[in-house]
Amino acid sequence: MGSKRDSPVNDWVEWLMKRSMKLKIFLGTFLALSGLVTLKFTTTDPDFFFIATEINHIAGLIILIYKLFVHKTCSGLSLKTQEITALFVVTRLCSSLYMEGNIHTVLDLLYLLSTLMIIWLIRFKLKSSYIKEFDNMWLSFLVVPSAIMAVLIHPATSHIWIARVIWAFTSYLETVSILPQLRYMQNAKMIETFTGYYVFALGLSRFFSLAYWIIHTYNSRGQYLFLFGHGYFWMLASLFSEIVRSFILADFCYYYIKSFMQGQLLKKMPV
Repeated sequence: MGSKRDSPVNDWVEWLMKRSMKLKIFLGTFLALSGLVTLKFTTTDPDFFFIATEINHIAGLIILIYKLFVHKTCSGLSLKTQEITALFVVTRLCSSLYMEGNIHTVLDLLYLLSTLMIIWLIRFKLKSSYIKEFDNMWLSFLVVPSAIMAVLIHPATSHIWIARVIWAFTSYLETVSILPQLRYMQNAKMIETFTGYYVFALGLSRFFSLAYWIIHTYNSRGQYLFLFGHGYFWMLASLFSEIVRSFILADFCYYYIKSFMQGQLLKKMPV
């Protein structure tokens, strides 16, 4: 009987690890494009992308809640990322209740409750294991530019001005919400296992969200970017934000998949 080490999967992984970086990038790009094509021809409901995105978010939070309750430690977690997450979710929730209450509102409520539970556990229940020195990114560097961008560039809809600005603010703030967590891991130079699962789940959510933009822009021959007429700058800014979010997490996800394929858990941040 062959050992697990001699399995075809491990043989393929070993072969892949020996290939050049150019070939790995090509294969990764091909895999991503294959996923996009599959989604394009199998998904007809636009809500699928939004629901898949938010379900991945919630799945990542459930992983963190499991870690906090079972392992009783918040090591490796950034409180600031969770606080920013709560801020943009609660503002988006208030805005969606006014603008378009639907299934996304329900998912956002679950998202917010999960995030608030994590914040409570870190701040009060497990605060002795929280390393504040590693979580040193100034939130004002993220919140203030997001607010300024929202005032300058926001959707041109029939809703009141403040509702449109708040909606834009949540989008811009979500783009940078993961930065304190990545900064934390860089300072610690280590990645706790469940934190890695959480960040990878966020990376998957970004794939579905970016896929929505790419597929709908392609299907509409670019007209989707001009959906709000004279407010088209908002659509372009939203697309740019989505691309930034994806690239922020792409590097981490690459090393995470690489370590997983090698049968290892990603313990150190790549230099």
